[in-house]
Order: sequence, then C-alpha cells, then structure tokens
Amino acid sequence: MGFILALFYLMTSYLGTITVFGTIAKYHVQEILAAVVFFVSIPALQKTFLQKTIQSMALGGLAIAVAMSMLVGMNYYRGAITEFGDFIPNAFAYFLVVLHCRTKLRLQILVLLLFFVSVFVIVNGAVELQTITPFSFNHPQSDVDDLQFTDAGPDIQAADTNAANTYLMPQLGADGIIWRLKGQNFIGDPNDFGQLLVCLLPLTFIFWRPKNLVLNMAIVFPMAVTIGIGIYLTHSRGALLAIMGVFIAAFRRKIGVVASVILGGGLFVAAMALHATGGRDISADAGADRTALWGDGLALMKMHPLFGAGFNQMADIIGKTAHNSIIVCAAELGFFGLFCWSLFLLPTVRDAMAVASDTGLNDAVPLPVDESPYAYAVPRKEKLDKAAIGDLGKLIFFSLVGFLICAMFLSRAFVMTFFLLGGMAEVVFQMALDRGMIAPRLPFGKSLLYSGILSLLLVPGMYVVVRVLNLAH
Repeated sequence: MGFILALFYLMTSYLGTITVFGTIAKYHVQEILAAVVFFVSIPALQKTFLQKTIQSMALGGLAIAVAMSMLVGMNYYRGAITEFGDFIPNAFAYFLVVLHCRTKLRLQILVLLLFFVSVFVIVNGAVELQTITPFSFNHPQSDVDDLQFTDAGPDIQAADTNAANTYLMPQLGADGIIWRLKGQNFIGDPNDFGQLLVCLLPLTFIFWRPKNLVLNMAIVFPMAVTIGIGIYLTHSRGALLAIMGVFIAAFRRKIGVVASVILGGGLFVAAMALHATGGRDISADAGADRTALWGDGLALMKMHPLFGAGFNQMADIIGKTAHNSIIVCAAELGFFGLFCWSLFLLPTVRDAMAVASDTGLNDAVPLPVDESPYAYAVPRKEKLDKAAIGDLGKLIFFSLVGFLICAMFLSRAFVMTFFLLGGMAEVVFQMALDRGMIAPRLPFGKSLLYSGILSLLLVPGMYVVVRVLNLAH
C-alpha cells in the first residue's frame, strides 16, 4: 500500500494537482495525500537504511536553511513557514524512493511512472499543436499582432492568449513564433520538462535485456524515441547540451573519449540542423543576458553570505532568477544552504559513480550481521549479479550527468527530480552493499569535509565562469 500511494503522490506532483483531481484540488488534496503517504510510510522506517545515508541529514539541513533564509535574509517569519512548506514536498521524494523502491522491479515501475507522465504531456502538447493555425518555426510576427507578449525570463516571452494552450508555451524569437512543449506544476516550463526528459532517457534502458534484440526493439527503442521527440518539442537549448553530455559520458568507455566527443558533436550539429532549438543560437553572445543574471546572483550572495537573501526570493529582488542552480542556491540560501546542498549532491554522485565504475564492484561475499542500533532489515534479495547492479549504477549516473548539465542553465536546485534521482542512487548502492559487492559509504566526517570543500569551490568557480563568458562576449 505504501508503494502504491508513494507512486500516486509522485504522479500527482509531476502532472499537477488540478490535472489529477480537477476542481477538488482547491481543498488541499495534495497536502492531505502527502500526510496519508507519510503515515503509511512510518512502518517502512524500521526496514530501511535511510538513517545510514548522510543525504537524510543534508535534507534536514536544507529545510533549516530554507527557514533561516526567510527569518534572517527577509525578516519574514510567516514566509519561513510558507517556504518551508514549499520545499518539503520536493525533498519528500528522496525518502519515498528509499523507503519503497528498494528492488529493481520497483525501480522499473518508478521509471514507467515517469515515462507515463512524459507521454501524457507529449500527447497533450502534440494535440494542441494541431489546433494552432498556422504553425511554423518561421511564423511571421506580423500575423500574430493580437498576441500580447510579456517578459517571462531572459530569453522567454510568453504570450497571453485567450486560448488555453496548457501544454505549449509560445515564444517570440528572432524569426517569429515557436511553440514549446511544457508540463504542469514544477515542469511547467519547457526547460524544466526538457530536464526531466533528459534524466529519463538513460533510465529507460533499465528495461534493456542483453542479447534480446526483439524485446529491446519492442520496449526500449520506442520509449527512447518518444522521449527524443519530447525533447525536440521543448526546443530547450540546455536539454540539447545535456543530451550531448550524457551521450559522451555513456560512450566514452566503449569507443574512447575522442570518438565519443566527435559523435556527440555530430549529434549536436544534426539536432541544430533540424531546428531542435527552434532557430535560437547556442553561443556566448546568445547567453549574454543569462550571464549577466549570474553576476547579479553572485552580487546578491555577497550581500547575504551566510543564510542568503531568502528562498525563492531572487526573482523578486533583482527582477529575474539567475537560471543557474548553483548561483540561485548560494544567493537564496547562502553558504549554509549551499553546504547542505553539496552535502546531498556529493555523496549521491560519489555513490552512483562507485557502482557505475568497472572497478568499484566486486563479486558478492557474505556480510557480517549488522548489530548496530541503526540496523535495518535486509530485503529479500533479487537475483542480481555484479553486471546487473553495475548497469543500474551507470544509468543513474548518466541521469545525474544530464540533470546537472541542465541545472547549469536552470534555477532548479531544489526540484523533485533531483531528490528522486538521489534516492535511486542510494537504493542501487545499498543493493551492492547488501551483497558485499562494494565498500561502505564515505564516513560521516569525510562527507562533511569534502562537501564543505566543494561548497567553498563552487562560488569562486562560478565567478571565474562568469568572467570568462563576459570576456567572450
């Protein structure tokens, strides 16, 4: 029951409460559902390794950072409660995955859920595209004088029309109007939906079966093509760059770094030729406005270095958000929040890389009985060998690569997808650990030290990036 309710909660979060519940969504259905899932999940705490992951503490620290950013940065006590309530539902995804998705089968069901969400959005967007007349990537602006455009970002101008294009966003480009696919709720921006699709693409290969071409062509290939179509319809430049990064990461061991970069570059050129970005350039000059916002975010962090200027407040303070997850995290939550965010990020990436590494896993060996106060009940083991668990680690690592590349161009440091991937990474790591295939997680002290170093390096690193891009302009 807990697993089913957890899936329903995640589906509702991605599709949007109104989409799932309709007019009754106004009665705080999402909050009621979250409370039910929480109480149903309590018994699972006795059977989980949740207390052994430092990410749990990192999320607690982030929740405190959110509240402190409003209390100290904004002197707004009521806002501390409101923004705390906005953060918790996203972080909740990590706990739900760790508590209820501890087998490969359940991870596959979770991937199917995300694929269903994506197909739902893609189909609705495709249907709406058919109702737009005329439709062209080079649609003359003179034909759409009745559209009233308002600024919605450094490179987005959303139209306020009478038509309810709930899964499309019109954008005024240099050559006219392009219609970009989007979802609802926190994937209600084409770039956000593109980020989800980029993360989902590697995960679809969780259904891959070696030496079974028929099954792979019947299941995996259609799923990958569908996601590719969705990414194309978002016309997201960040998603396109992320796909190229995932491609290079996935093939560098098979064909070498140079060959994978060449093939990735070829994929990028082909996508640009097919108007994958809707005719918009990807260059330093094209991103000049976004780079300027990065500088504004760094300046805001300098004014509020410890606890930040306030969670979700950057857009209100400087007019726009920075479109960079690192800078937004530092500016809104300060160094304390950035440290907690790094404390979640670093162990997650480290554990995913350890499982994905060819030398990180050993053959299964018997493990000593855990008699610590925090011992947990090891689930009945699936028949997964070293290669199967290693493949799971690789897929999650590639998804994290895609997420982080997109995050460089999005203000989505605290989105649900990030925490969901973190939970998946720890589930797969625990699979290997339960079978004696891998060394234990980083000790608590080292995790704190390395995360502290990372958080101290991220801000000056972004400063250098901004300076270099400014010179390129």
